[in-house]
Amino acid sequence: MAKRTGRQRSQLPHCYYEGYLEKRSFKDKKSRKLWTCLCGNTLYFFNEKRETDYVEKLDLSGFISITDDGSVDHNLDAARLSLQMKDESIKFTAPNAVARELWKGFIYSVTELSVPSSLNLLPGQIHMLKEIVEKEKERLKNIPPPDVTDSHDPVVSVQADMPACYYNVSRLEAELLLDREAERGNMLLRPGSNGNSFAVSTRQDLNGSIFKHYRVTQKHEGGFAIDVDDPVVCATLHDVINYLVEKTDRVLIPLIIEEAYEKNISYIWSDNENGEKSVQDAPSNLIPPSLPPKPVALRLPTPEPVLATAVEESLYLNDMLDEAEEQDKDSSAVPLPEPDKKAPKKAMMPPTPAPRKLAPTTSITSSSSSTNNKKKTGHTDPLGQTISELKRRLEQARCLE
Repeated sequence: MAKRTGRQRSQLPHCYYEGYLEKRSFKDKKSRKLWTCLCGNTLYFFNEKRETDYVEKLDLSGFISITDDGSVDHNLDAARLSLQMKDESIKFTAPNAVARELWKGFIYSVTELSVPSSLNLLPGQIHMLKEIVEKEKERLKNIPPPDVTDSHDPVVSVQADMPACYYNVSRLEAELLLDREAERGNMLLRPGSNGNSFAVSTRQDLNGSIFKHYRVTQKHEGGFAIDVDDPVVCATLHDVINYLVEKTDRVLIPLIIEEAYEKNISYIWSDNENGEKSVQDAPSNLIPPSLPPKPVALRLPTPEPVLATAVEESLYLNDMLDEAEEQDKDSSAVPLPEPDKKAPKKAMMPPTPAPRKLAPTTSITSSSSSTNNKKKTGHTDPLGQTISELKRRLEQARCLE
């Protein structure tokens, strides 16, 4: 296992209390005995008392309560306690009951900034807790407030765009997670140890598990940088993961744990007769409801065009008959063709009679008069023939109708 590098103990806040504790959380498979230091409002865990680099830390800003755990331990002198945080519950085991009361008093004092009155402590221990409360208040006053308007805060600007392989775990928890889920992936992204950066943890096999951790810092001008000898600058955290995957010939695979979902629809059915409950599967051959048919617009029938040829012809013939009767009344006048004022019609026009020729005047009056009488008696009127022809055609048209 690669050596874990964290902040040295000299760089941590003032230590209020320290001692061995067995720690077990929901993510841990078994309890681990770690040297624990309460520095400020944070618990730092070391493998051994003499080590200067911590392996894990727990920020107590999400503290809710700390209570006794009445479960029996294999060590009869040991005393258990339960620390309830906002997002998890952690079990601790102290060497004895006195150490458990002291841990409860110190943790409660630095988180609530007051000395608890419900603990079984000696007067000297209570006085020591009061001094710790004053020191913690003074320490908090000297801490500069965080700049809320800082757009480069990774929590503010990056939290909404995390890769799928990001997990909010510590260095040790990342190693345990990679070891347990080795078949799904061997690389994950996690928060950095200082709280202002990120880290990429990887796991590979070479005569055992080999873990490596790479710090990823956010640059003030934007983007991220992988802190190695030759820093690699990337635009986003997604680019950081993609760079490591591509440059290692896809040997490093992001760890993505997919949530399990049900494959069938089931429900709990209760029998009203005997009250027994059983799990029933919903039928899978349900026919989905059909969509209503779309409304069809009704088409109105197109009226057929009326044939007006026969009507127009009959009207035209009637008009001609009326005109012929008027001309017959005035037979003494010489008929002259009148200009057609109406619009031209499709029917065939009757032939126009030729103008009548007048006889030349002679000197003999008697011969002219006798000759005129002979012409009047022997002359045939062409207009009358035309009217008769028109009447005949009109009667034929009426018979056809």
